[in-house]
Amino acid sequence: MGKLSGKTAIITGASAPAGIGATAARLFHAEGANLMLVDVDEAPLAALANELGAAFMVADVSQDDANREIVAATLDRRGGLDAALLNAGIVGNIMPTVDYDLDLFDKVLAVNVRGVFLGLKHMMPAMEASGGSIVITSSTAGIRALPGLAAYTASKHAVIGLMRTAALEGAAHNIRVNTVNPSPIATPMMDKMEDMNGVTDADRQNFPLAQGTPLKRYGKPEEVARMMLFLASDDASFSTGGVYMVDGGVSAGRV
Repeated sequence: MGKLSGKTAIITGASAPAGIGATAARLFHAEGANLMLVDVDEAPLAALANELGAAFMVADVSQDDANREIVAATLDRRGGLDAALLNAGIVGNIMPTVDYDLDLFDKVLAVNVRGVFLGLKHMMPAMEASGGSIVITSSTAGIRALPGLAAYTASKHAVIGLMRTAALEGAAHNIRVNTVNPSPIATPMMDKMEDMNGVTDADRQNFPLAQGTPLKRYGKPEEVARMMLFLASDDASFSTGGVYMVDGGVSAGRV
């Protein structure tokens, strides 16, 4: 029997084929979960849902009505909600704070922070009757900073605050809420960040974000997904309000 057998889970930000969300979806499916997959990019999302026999919705998580509809559709199809992975996020751009475009700053916070807030707002009530687990994707940028990433860093700090508040509020209903904080992971988002920094394909493994990791490599999406599975499952039944690092040792050297 799988760790999520009989459980229903929502995963947002699930469309990127090699991303954390899609990787987690495949792992959750292998462990028996019934899935509702969510993203704004329909073609790869539909392909993944077809592969896994999962339900899916094309939706913008920064919109209130979209989150309400995601939960309603999940309850209608599956009859309940046991777990949610609030993983949708964008990196924005890399530029000094004084030069950062205001509209882009607002967009990053809308997806990364407002999207998590609305997920909590609408998913927690659906879990009140029988409990559940909500896992939020933060980052090592949630506990430290790097130059040029003002919007992304602010957003990943903010979701830790949302998580801690929700963990305290959800405890009475046995709703557990935690963040997973990856260091740079070999995903399409990491490729985008490298491209913005002018890193060539030949030099990707020498990118400073990888060399600054004690394990001297990027993490793998599977390594993050396994932590998410642990937190979503009953194995983590006494774990809530936590910041779980999957970072190759990066946070060990944090001042």
